[in-house]
Amino acid sequence: MKKISITLYRLFFPLLLGSIVGFIINNNIDYNTLTKPPLSPPSILFPIIWSIIYLLMGISYYIYRKDYDNTNTIKLYYIQLIINILWSIIFFTLKLRLLSIIWIIILDILVIKLYKLFKKDKPLSAYLNILYIIWIIFATYLNIGIYLLNK
Repeated sequence: MKKISITLYRLFFPLLLGSIVGFIINNNIDYNTLTKPPLSPPSILFPIIWSIIYLLMGISYYIYRKDYDNTNTIKLYYIQLIINILWSIIFFTLKLRLLSIIWIIILDILVIKLYKLFKKDKPLSAYLNILYIIWIIFATYLNIGIYLLNK
């Protein structure tokens, strides 16, 4: 029973956190009222993409932890997850758009570093995070564009 609980935790913890934060920030999301840069997707796309990314994050972490127990990699995984979750609160609830740019650049760096650590030990875990890296780099572009266009 304990093994099943650990497996479910590793697989679904990112999705659970993302859902909780989505609930917290829901009434503060002002994306549709903002002036957005070119290539900005419709708001309906965000929860779909993030759900997929959070599931892939959980799967990649589960796969990694089946064979590896590197403390630095595990710490970095949770740190980037916390940074990820807090970005939404900083951007949408607190509306600190300049701080959110700095925050998301930190996230970009942490996720790329995590990708490299995963790739060294468990390449599949790394590859499952490619969409995450692409999406947060794109989100960085959107964050900067929204900040500049809505000052």
